[in-house]
Amino acid sequence: RSALYLTPCRCSGVGLALCRRLLEEDGRIHLCIACRNAEKSEATRNLILAAHPAAQVSTVEVDLGNLASVLRVTRELRCRFQRLDFVYLNAGIMPNPHVNFKALWHGLLTGRVLHMLTTAEGIMTQTDRLNGDGLQEVFATNLFGHFILVRQLESLLCGNEKPSRLIWTSSSNARESAFSLSDYQHAKGQESYSSSKYATDLTSVVLNRKFNKQGLYSSVVCPGLVMSNMTYRILPVFLWKLLMPIMWLIRFFAKTYTLTPYNGAEAHVWLFKQKPEYLDALVKYHSCTSGLGKNYVEPRKIDVDEETAEKLYQKLLELEKQALERYSDLLD
Repeated sequence: RSALYLTPCRCSGVGLALCRRLLEEDGRIHLCIACRNAEKSEATRNLILAAHPAAQVSTVEVDLGNLASVLRVTRELRCRFQRLDFVYLNAGIMPNPHVNFKALWHGLLTGRVLHMLTTAEGIMTQTDRLNGDGLQEVFATNLFGHFILVRQLESLLCGNEKPSRLIWTSSSNARESAFSLSDYQHAKGQESYSSSKYATDLTSVVLNRKFNKQGLYSSVVCPGLVMSNMTYRILPVFLWKLLMPIMWLIRFFAKTYTLTPYNGAEAHVWLFKQKPEYLDALVKYHSCTSGLGKNYVEPRKIDVDEETAEKLYQKLLELEKQALERYSDLLD
């Protein structure tokens, strides 16, 4: 079987681990790596080919936070490929993260610290900003850029002989309390990452309702707490090194402390092997690792209101219409 896979990723962390693990599952696939840095994507391609010299690996350059870049790459992909079997929507940013140590201490005193450490609820904030398109940067990169990409690739994803799959990297930090329909770009809050991931969950639910009959299925996964470039920006590296022994111990009580990118990609790879018709559209698939290092996948119901999901989808369509009018010269 020859298939095509698009992996918008940071060319490191879970994205790189996922690419390697997919080829371990099926060396016949055509893997297309989408990354915003051409040099890094080529370096990633070389790393993958060093381990899998016979693999079909190509690259495209795209910045998911730049609408013009997204429209250019979708036009290129439509020219290069006839269909896409899987699209792993894994790109994401968490700019200027800050830890609220006062809230963490309060969680320790009230017995909620384990919950806070596994979800970052109440202890993690970010400082967002507008991008060149006039959109909130986190919303644009983590959700809207992916949404536009999917919409522009419908001809490669729908109506094929076999189902096509969208697999979004969400988070246990995706919380309804951080999201508001009246401020769906999260311009007024300080939890833009959580808001964008909750919006991702909502979007996936609606996409299934809209496109399952056309052979397109959407799922969301959580990689757990993975030590990656994004994570290392939250605290100084020396502090992470001091905390690592404690984190390994916490994993006996918090199974979502996957810690390594290989472990974090467990749910992504598990979904690769499933028949989408039998999956629950209202479930998020969590990568988990036991205290003794065994990887497994745990399905958990998504805390979403389907009416809210539909309203968000309509807002995304309105925003898409404005974007396409602005960049009409990049459309076929």
